[in-house]
Amino acid sequence: MSQLFSPLTLRGLTLRNRTVVAPMCQYSAQGGMANDWHFVHLGRFALGGFGLVILEATGVVPEGRISYADLGLWSDAQIAPLSRIVDFLHGQSAAAGIQLGHAGRKAATPVWWRGGFNETDEEKVEYGYETWMPAAPSAVAHSDKPEYQAPHALTVDEIKATVKAFADAAIRADKAGFDVVEIHGAHGYLISQFLSPLANHRTDAYGGSRENRMRFAIEVSAAVRAVWPADKPLFMRLSVTDGSPGGWGVEDSIALAHELDKIGVDAIHASSGGFEGYALKAQPLYQVPLAKALKDAGIRSIAVGLINEPKDAEAIIATGEADLVAFARGALEDPNWPIHAHHVLDGGGDAYDLWPKQARGRIKDKDRALGLRT
Repeated sequence: MSQLFSPLTLRGLTLRNRTVVAPMCQYSAQGGMANDWHFVHLGRFALGGFGLVILEATGVVPEGRISYADLGLWSDAQIAPLSRIVDFLHGQSAAAGIQLGHAGRKAATPVWWRGGFNETDEEKVEYGYETWMPAAPSAVAHSDKPEYQAPHALTVDEIKATVKAFADAAIRADKAGFDVVEIHGAHGYLISQFLSPLANHRTDAYGGSRENRMRFAIEVSAAVRAVWPADKPLFMRLSVTDGSPGGWGVEDSIALAHELDKIGVDAIHASSGGFEGYALKAQPLYQVPLAKALKDAGIRSIAVGLINEPKDAEAIIATGEADLVAFARGALEDPNWPIHAHHVLDGGGDAYDLWPKQARGRIKDKDRALGLRT
């Protein structure tokens, strides 16, 4: 049987296969509330056979959103529309995850697909436009580009309040029925900013040494684990390297991952980059070695980043480079990627098992008519 299509049990959750939809911001919410766009966007991945669908970076506080159009989970009012999505995913045998995040100094930026702050007065009302001053470890802007503001440096009391906000959001995620929480510690957002000396210039207990720079990530993870049910997995997405000389690197991530493992973080979603001017060269499978480095160190990992071919995804699992394989733009391009890969890899059982019951027989009949199946 295909290893990619073998189940995986993490705590009390068994995933039907090892394919994951990685979080992808849609910039389509108002006041942090999920709507029909999110329902349809996410539901199609469950119909397509993915094992786990993780919702986009969801702000734990309003000022933690990347843009004013991001999802949020700082209010109980935001639970019900998310629960509707979760129920649909579960009804199609997919597990539901949510990524909890804070953008730090990369907050209050434009809606990505607009390309800038070019809303008319009417559109500002229509889309629920908001702006605010970002907060970060240090009062240093992400970039000199006009869309990035100079942030306010968080006080220690504000850091503690942010840690609590992550925990409070995790409680709401449990009420919404999510199976997995993923803490966003990657891509140059707040946790990543604390970790990297590129952004963290503090001289107190949260800056300076690697141990101090890891403190915020560890405190957030411990606070979330304390309120997140013991039978539900907890992930962290991490830029395993920020790609910069003298910045955050693979050995740093391994050290952090071991500390997170002690707390009860079950897997690291291995990404990279996030700081202006620094990035790995994007090419097929370019981040898989980061997931493998964590696995080699005894840490469960999720590989992500331009993994397109079924045989490559199969090899990642079969050779032990990662425990799960995640797809973002590839899932957008083909929401039925697992169904198609299941055919290619002879995934075991009936080749049509992953199709929804409403479509299964019709697709089989089509293939028979074309002479593709007996």
